Amino acid sequence: MASSALISETEQWKNLKQHVSEIQKTHLRDLMNDVDRCKSMMVEYDGIFLDYSRQRVTQDTMGKLFKLAEAAHLKDKIEKMYSGQKINSTENRSVLHVALRAAREKEIYCDGKNAVPEVWEVLDKIKDFSEKVRSGAWIGATGKALKDVVSVGIGGSFLGPLFVHTALQTDLEAAEYAKGRQLRFLANVDPVDVARSIKDLDPETTLVVVVSKTFTTAETMLNARTLREWISSSLGAEAVAKHMVAVSTNLPLVKDFGIDPANAFAFWDWVGGRYSVCSAVGVLPLSLQYGFSVVEKFLEGARSIDNHFFLAPFESNIPVLVGLLSVWNVTFLGYPARAILPYAQALEKFAPHIQQLSMESNGKGVSIDGTPLPFEAGEIDFGEPGTNGQHSFYQLIHQGRVIPCDFIGSIRSQQPTYLKGEVVSNHDELMSNFFAQPDALAYGKTPAELLQDKVPDHLVPHKTFTGNRPSLSILLPSLSAYNIGQLLAIYEHRIAVQGFVWGINSFDQWGVELGKSLATQVRKQLHASRVDKKPVQGFNFSTATLMSRFLEVNTSYDETVLPKNVI
Repeated sequence: MASSALISETEQWKNLKQHVSEIQKTHLRDLMNDVDRCKSMMVEYDGIFLDYSRQRVTQDTMGKLFKLAEAAHLKDKIEKMYSGQKINSTENRSVLHVALRAAREKEIYCDGKNAVPEVWEVLDKIKDFSEKVRSGAWIGATGKALKDVVSVGIGGSFLGPLFVHTALQTDLEAAEYAKGRQLRFLANVDPVDVARSIKDLDPETTLVVVVSKTFTTAETMLNARTLREWISSSLGAEAVAKHMVAVSTNLPLVKDFGIDPANAFAFWDWVGGRYSVCSAVGVLPLSLQYGFSVVEKFLEGARSIDNHFFLAPFESNIPVLVGLLSVWNVTFLGYPARAILPYAQALEKFAPHIQQLSMESNGKGVSIDGTPLPFEAGEIDFGEPGTNGQHSFYQLIHQGRVIPCDFIGSIRSQQPTYLKGEVVSNHDELMSNFFAQPDALAYGKTPAELLQDKVPDHLVPHKTFTGNRPSLSILLPSLSAYNIGQLLAIYEHRIAVQGFVWGINSFDQWGVELGKSLATQVRKQLHASRVDKKPVQGFNFSTATLMSRFLEVNTSYDETVLPKNVI
């Protein structure tokens, strides 16, 4: 395959590589004393405040990063994405998750056709259907209202919607709309997950949403068949059409499954699974739980950032800034990981979603044209809400490996609480840590300072904090549906920026295919061994030994067995 020039071959890249030695001579302790520098590294847009002054960068560094973005044709790549060009070249697809939250009157073309009217056709259908279910106009097979929803999907069909659902649960407006309703997610093919998802639920009042674009995803369809059996064994096979709907484009398979194709909600090839939370994948179950009006505000928040990302100059463009800083940290400073630290329990599922979004998008070893990369791309993402994380892995962040951190906080709490006589409110206590931790990472504590504090000599090495550990802070006005949409879009576009600069395809995921292919062979062997008592053959010694040990416990396939409601 013919190769184009790698970004690492440009002068702008080489200038940054040389610049690293200058940065290694600096310490954040000193950089933070430069007020003008700090002011230049604070950006505000639509209520969101970004402070990246605790990154290991100078104004000169940022200038060089902006020149690298130009060399990578970042603006041109963003415009190609928004105009529907097929930038996912390995799958010959457009990348248009921005169309999922575009205003009704917007025009975004894909294959010569405006995609926005089709998006709104689905959104209008979701609004109509969710209102019928929520009002009791749509009822189950026995005449009872459907107040409980189980959404069945995996990967992007699960992590994104779960993040948004968890974030909205404690928002006062969203919680009011959700009274008397339950939304659960079933992703893992482990039968324990099935048992948990239907614990204490009544099939008569449960609606199941099956999310699979092709309606062939192995784990999802086995789980869907399991819930279909749970419903039909209680209510009869004819009840399936009233208690199950689909998010899919494969209408023949939807019909064969027993779901009325009229109750299938479409999405498109130009929506990658991990970018699909703003499609019917997320909007349908979330609207059933919270009402379409709340979810529409979430879409509007994402749209706000979409417009900002497309229009703002790089110097004040939040997704571009945080994306370029990630490239700097990973590829130039050699920090392979990033900690996502939301000081908000409502965002407890944000890091797992971004983990998939980032690592599945940018976990690549070749350029978009197939050339092996001579540099490291992609980052290892993990995180936990503060202050829980402080009592978990912050020891390593402060005194072990250097891991750049994203601190995310909100000015207003979803659940304001203050006890009379306390020094601060509960939210202020939380945010005290949000403000303190970045400084602790940046400044550290020197041996001289410890001796001044009369720390015994033998403990000084153990209590020394080197500091100079980079972080950035994102301060949201609140955690409303609108703000949650903004936060999601910032990270979606940040990941695209990284991929565009590295010159990789952030929108395919061939790395997940090999394991699935091998699992197909294992599945056939397990069936042959269970049913026909055939020995394990065709596998390496290690795998064959493990499988044989697993098969020592004989499980019969002679009759249907559903998970027991014992949890």
